[in-house]
Amino acid sequence: MVDAEAMAAALAALRAGDVIGLPTETVYGLAADASNPAAVARIFAIKGRPSSHPVIVHLADLAQVPLWAREVPPAAVALAERFWPGPLTLVLPRAASVPLAVTGGQDTVAVRVPSHPVALAVLRTFGGGLAAPSANRYGRISPTTAAHVREDLGHDVPIVLDGGPSAVGLESTIVSCLADGVRVLRPGHIAADAISDVVGALLGPPDETTPRVPGSVVSHYAPHTPVDLVAPDAVADALQAHIGAGRRLAVLAPASPTIEAPAIVCWLAAAADPDVYGHDLYAHLRTLDQAGADVIVVARPPEGHRWVAVLDRLTRAAAR
Repeated sequence: MVDAEAMAAALAALRAGDVIGLPTETVYGLAADASNPAAVARIFAIKGRPSSHPVIVHLADLAQVPLWAREVPPAAVALAERFWPGPLTLVLPRAASVPLAVTGGQDTVAVRVPSHPVALAVLRTFGGGLAAPSANRYGRISPTTAAHVREDLGHDVPIVLDGGPSAVGLESTIVSCLADGVRVLRPGHIAADAISDVVGALLGPPDETTPRVPGSVVSHYAPHTPVDLVAPDAVADALQAHIGAGRRLAVLAPASPTIEAPAIVCWLAAAADPDVYGHDLYAHLRTLDQAGADVIVVARPPEGHRWVAVLDRLTRAAAR
């Protein structure tokens, strides 16, 4: 647990309109007072994030949601009671007092109650909502440790609360609960079938009419090194082709190396379990990105509902 001195410094910074690095169970967030437009603008400036992209407001409990949403449908209450505190974000109609800087100019607001004890302690003592997108430069690999935050953001964020490695390692599932029904807008640790078990049938995938949410652009979560996402049975051919083109390679694949070549500078074994894979994914991508390779070759994980979030992150990381 974070010591009292660090906690006091973090709370003082938040109340002064500054930003801090905040651990959550999903990834580390870059947190600021969500009711303070200038503080929220500081988040966008540090990240280099487009102002049209909404941020998630983190709350201490369900009772605070009506301060941020003008309507809280029964489906939203049911999902909150089932999954909060935890890695689920609800998109609801925005209350009039919510700054448009938080919502990306939209009439909806995204809220969640994190389960990390440090995040909850900060939220309960602070007393208000905290806008907290991932604590990294926009479009890059999300941080799952305090060291990742310091590595990415350096002196721009002098206070980073160290709550240990993130337990989940992937961003929250985002679900809209609006007049048209319930829809998954971003996959995460909580799969769509778990959502439908609570609220019944879900609407179809997001389209141009649904609210914009974090992490929905084509290229995101990306290392600096290009990622080549290939079918599992095509890994050997992809490696040979890259080696033949004179490229140095870093690899994330479930099997041990079948090709021994000086060009393969790093090989990490991918987990067979989707929760473990998701937990390790961003740390693995950082390691591979720092290996000095020209290309990161990743074996595409299996299909299936439990792999949807991992595949979403890898597909966006590989997009250029």
